[in-house]
Amino acid sequence: MANTPQSKKRARQNARRLEVNKARRSRIRTFLRKVEDAIASGNKDAAAAALKSAQPELMRGVTKGVYHKNTASRKMSRLAARVKAIG
Repeated sequence: MANTPQSKKRARQNARRLEVNKARRSRIRTFLRKVEDAIASGNKDAAAAALKSAQPELMRGVTKGVYHKNTASRKMSRLAARVKAIG
């Protein structure tokens, strides 16, 4: 339990950041799911468009500290390879 004023403030800040990061992570996962669905349907144009819209979202997650840079790069690389393999 937080005792000092600073640790109480830090606990409040952490709770607030948790909510923001949770929403951000959920938004990114939605974009990635759209790419997955397009790949599963076999529509290369839709998959490429979904990938193009997912890239900035994923990189924004990196700049905001939700994902590590290498994690995002790995996800993008694997998705891009799967989209390319459709055609």
